This record gives sequence, structure tokens and C-alpha cells, in this order.
Amino acid sequence: MTANAYAAPIAQSLQFFNRTCSVFRAQDAGYAPMEDQFTVAQQVAHVAQTLSWFIAGGFGPSGFDLDFQAHLQEVRRCDSLADAFCRLEDSARAATEILATQTAAQMMEPLPAGPIMGGEPRAAIVAAIVEHTAHHRGALAVYARLLGYEPPIPYTE
Repeated sequence: MTANAYAAPIAQSLQFFNRTCSVFRAQDAGYAPMEDQFTVAQQVAHVAQTLSWFIAGGFGPSGFDLDFQAHLQEVRRCDSLADAFCRLEDSARAATEILATQTAAQMMEPLPAGPIMGGEPRAAIVAAIVEHTAHHRGALAVYARLLGYEPPIPYTE
């Protein structure tokens, strides 16, 4: 598999995510169905953060950062939809750049032992990113419907 083949599923997943989120307006950034749930902006910021977290965990020198409380606090500070989508764009660009530098052999190297995908090939991170993004795309489709919007079918324009 080429590096572009590893980046392509992430790009497609984000395309689907962005279509679902296309119904939101700036004033929807602070909406959450219930107290203590992520807002619309925080959902998007969390997707961006987790994309970066997976890439850093699989390809960075320090592995997976397990300080989940710090991650949560960072996401909770996001109150702008524009900011959240900028974070997502930046995370996607950085992930693509990292994946483009990897050889097929490097992508098959096992992740370090540990609680997060320990021993799995690095390539498994791509599927994890896609699955995580889809999970939050679904949550945001529910948020959109609760706000009275009809999110478009994500798979076609």
C-alpha cells in the first residue's frame, strides 16, 4: 500500500464528516443536547484532537499521551465552530504529511506494547481514526436533527 492509500481513507472520512456538519451555523457552536455533553464545537475539536493523538501515538517519539483529563480540558475550552474546524483541518494536514513519509514496511511495524492498540501494526491507526470520526459524525447528525436541521447524506453531494 502506498502512503497515499493510507491517507485517502482519512480524507474521505473527513469529507463525510464535513458534509454532515455543513448544516451547522456559527451560533450552533455552543449547543449540546444535555448538560456536560460536548457542544457542537467541542465535538469537532475532539475529532481534531483525537486525529492528532492517534498520529502522535503511532508515529511520534513519545507514544500515546494518556493524560485524558488534560485532553478533555483542552476540548472543553473550544467555543467556536470556526476554530474547531481550523483545528480539524490542521490535524488532517499534519496526519497526511506524516503518512506520506511512511513506507509500507514502516506502516506494518507494530505499535509499542501498551493499553492503546499495543502490538497492532501502525496501519491500524488509520482505521481507528476513520471509525472514531464516523462515531462523532453520527453524534453530530443527531445534534443537527435536534436543532431542526436535516444533515445531508454524507456519502454523496
